[in-house]
Amino acid sequence: MRAEESGPGSAGAAGELSPAARRLYAYAVERHAFDTCEATGALGVRAAAAITELAAAHLLQRAPGDAPDRWSAVAPRAAAARALAPLALLVRETHDEMDRLRGRLEALVPAYEAGTAHRDLSGSGRLELVTDLGAVRGLIAELVATCERELLTSQPGGGRPLETLEESIGRDESLLTRGVRMRTIYQHTARYSRPTAAYVERVTALGAQVRTLGDGLMRMLVFDEHTGLMAVPDRSGAALVVREPSVVHFMTAAFERSWVGAEPFPTSVSPEAARSISDELRQMIVRLLSEGLEDKVIARRLGMSERTCQRHIAEIMRAVGAKSRFQAGYLLAAAAAPPPGRQDTPRTVASGPAGDPITRQTGPVRGSGGHGGRGGSA
Repeated sequence: MRAEESGPGSAGAAGELSPAARRLYAYAVERHAFDTCEATGALGVRAAAAITELAAAHLLQRAPGDAPDRWSAVAPRAAAARALAPLALLVRETHDEMDRLRGRLEALVPAYEAGTAHRDLSGSGRLELVTDLGAVRGLIAELVATCERELLTSQPGGGRPLETLEESIGRDESLLTRGVRMRTIYQHTARYSRPTAAYVERVTALGAQVRTLGDGLMRMLVFDEHTGLMAVPDRSGAALVVREPSVVHFMTAAFERSWVGAEPFPTSVSPEAARSISDELRQMIVRLLSEGLEDKVIARRLGMSERTCQRHIAEIMRAVGAKSRFQAGYLLAAAAAPPPGRQDTPRTVASGPAGDPITRQTGPVRGSGGHGGRGGSA
């Protein structure tokens, strides 16, 4: 006997009938009734296992009469009705339970609407602190799903984590295919992240616009200029939900100022562009170092690892001949000071290892995060 005809165990993982059961069913439908011996003689194999398999699938039933070992075929549609009856009952019971649950929850709608109306009149609901990361993610998904005109996103910190990009790509593609405008600002260091570049390539193909800026970004999202989300300092995973129109307007204006000073995110970085961005990052490190900030603070501000930041600082210290960070900060601050009676004078304070000038633009700061003459930051 062939192994494929050995019985129910040879049926496929998806519940398909075994070859032996199929042959037996074809034999059964051609006659009113049969017994095990007749089937075995006709098919040339032991039919007991195939009979068990067909009976379990409701495709065979005991034939009427006194003989206990006689079987007759059941129509496939009748067999399906028998097999699906328990599942159909379970579905009906589940739907009934869903309706009961929905009714209990919807009974609270009048109280909720009355309460939110009172809250909005008092202004107490226009700022809401959400501290649970899961709740923040759910809120973002809800706001994206209901966004109708434009989503503004400002994301400092360099390249985005792969799991974050995988979570958001489907949601963002759905947003863009609905015709919603989407603009995003990252920091320059995000350009060197392959997962981030791949994400940018996908969303820009659907019409999104992505730019990068060096410093001064605030982590925030603004939906249709009526609801904003801001990161909460020292509260990882928390978000401040903003519905106060004047604050949302400020967030939008801050984004627009950063957007004007930002540069388009290229999906591939040429050597010339890489050198340009590297020079700009070095200039920003010079500025922050002269302000006396620690390595980890500078690294966080510029969206790079602390080790990379320390490597840049070491190169700058060698360029200015400083023996310590304190001395480097002093020399850089002194070199950046404008001559008496002059303002807005760009001065070269050091040269990088490849001869690239490290400069600082002095004079009035245009915006809260001006650097190198660029526009302000969010």
